[in-house]
Amino acid sequence: MVQRTVIAALIWVGALAFGAVSVAGAKEMTPIDIPMIGDIEMLKAGDVAPDFSLTDLEGNSYTLSENLSGKVHLLVFWSIFCEPCKAEMPLIQRLYEEYKDKGLVVVAIAMDGAPMAKSIQGLANQQGYTFRVFIDQLAADESFVAADPFGVAGTPTLYLVNSQGKITFAEVGRTSKETLEGVVRQALPK
Repeated sequence: MVQRTVIAALIWVGALAFGAVSVAGAKEMTPIDIPMIGDIEMLKAGDVAPDFSLTDLEGNSYTLSENLSGKVHLLVFWSIFCEPCKAEMPLIQRLYEEYKDKGLVVVAIAMDGAPMAKSIQGLANQQGYTFRVFIDQLAADESFVAADPFGVAGTPTLYLVNSQGKITFAEVGRTSKETLEGVVRQALPK
């Protein structure tokens, strides 16, 4: 049985390689765009962030609702097959290093599936990521535990969640350094 994560990764890789998505319901790519799975509505600023529990690459568990107090969480939904994701991750790492002592937590959620764990870990180590990296898991109904409740339809997708569990920023595709740093600074506890 082919898992949904493998199929989604192949769609993204093919779309990036050929410059357009041929999946029904998906939109055409532009140079600043990414392939999207149609009919999925992502959450937006003002929405309550759905709770989730995942295990990071080191085997440590994490539940969003249990870690919100006094912190701002940058959720990064990404894939090792996604070139825009890999291009954006150094910015995520720089922001994490600069603002982690001021209350920023980065939760990088790879959507590649458990069979790709070693490759995800290898990339994270090679790139020197010091934030926590997770692999989204499939629930019994084969939906993603974290990505589906957030309405993630493409990668990279970023959500900034404040200490009250509200989404203050949501964006799909690469985000400029100025924009991302601005929303992070604005959301951090004063």
